Amino acid sequence: MRNKFSIISFGFWLALVLTATASAQSLSEAPAPLFRDPVYDGAADPVVIWNTVEQNWWMLYTQRRANEETADVAFCYGNEIGIASSGDHGKTWIYRGTLDLEFEHGKNTFWAPELVFANGTYHMFVVYIRGVRNHWGGDARMAHYISKNLWNWKFEGLLSLSSDDVIDATLFQDKNGIWKMWYKDNSQSWLAESKDLYNWTWRNKPIIADQAHEGPIVFEFKGYYWLVTDQWAGMGVYRSYDLENWTKQENPILEGPSNRPDDKPSGAHGDVVVVNDQAYIFYFTHPGRELHSKATLDEHGKYPINEKRSSIQVAELYVENGLLKVKDRDKSFHFYLPNSN
Repeated sequence: MRNKFSIISFGFWLALVLTATASAQSLSEAPAPLFRDPVYDGAADPVVIWNTVEQNWWMLYTQRRANEETADVAFCYGNEIGIASSGDHGKTWIYRGTLDLEFEHGKNTFWAPELVFANGTYHMFVVYIRGVRNHWGGDARMAHYISKNLWNWKFEGLLSLSSDDVIDATLFQDKNGIWKMWYKDNSQSWLAESKDLYNWTWRNKPIIADQAHEGPIVFEFKGYYWLVTDQWAGMGVYRSYDLENWTKQENPILEGPSNRPDDKPSGAHGDVVVVNDQAYIFYFTHPGRELHSKATLDEHGKYPINEKRSSIQVAELYVENGLLKVKDRDKSFHFYLPNSN
């Protein structure tokens, strides 16, 4: 009788262990896609940050109006900045709405937010274009906002940078406390610096200009500084020891697809979050396109919705022999955003 009960007890214990293991594995596996905007299906340019008030992770992104029947690239204008939050360490993301950023009359355009948290205040640098257009154009300015909770934002002004057509800011504070902002101007990465996030001085020449690109991302990982750029066919990678001198890596990252749903044809403009000893790159894809920059206008001057829609994905980064690489996206990988302070 004892043997029978022992077998039953062992079986029950084994089932519990297997269930717990499966649950833990499921919790740490990154879903694909990570997020799709449930309103316009056009999430792009994500930035991810810990919300100290809500005590959860937030993702802000360009809310392209992908599922609307618009002419040419009008779906990329009139955008608001979308909000998604995660209370389960990045496993699932819930759409929360959009930010109220308008500071002048009319319907205007906001792209590619960048966020930093300094001295108890969030600072956002986001692209602002007046009005809504059917075709590419318009002056793109860098707008500065501050907030205490990521919901309510105060407009601080438009930055004076190297030109009045700049987009895609990324910020990093150096060891001397100086804030550095890399941004796109004329398909090159330029650099501006500030002691207080309000007053900026820009360098008089581009920092990265060897290949046309946008969406620079700067972060520190595994003993190096990294600058990653969106080349519209994957991401170029540059390495530095001092945030001044950059060496280009021969092989880009995210230049091809994976077998995961919506993870094709390549990875585009996103963000990197470094937590403990791991680094995750968040990026967006155009899963209905053969190439990221290839879409076909129909006889009415419109792109098909399948070629406009975009999804957010995540992948894990690692460094091998001084090179930045992405772990095999066809395989499940550990993905866990711990609670932050």
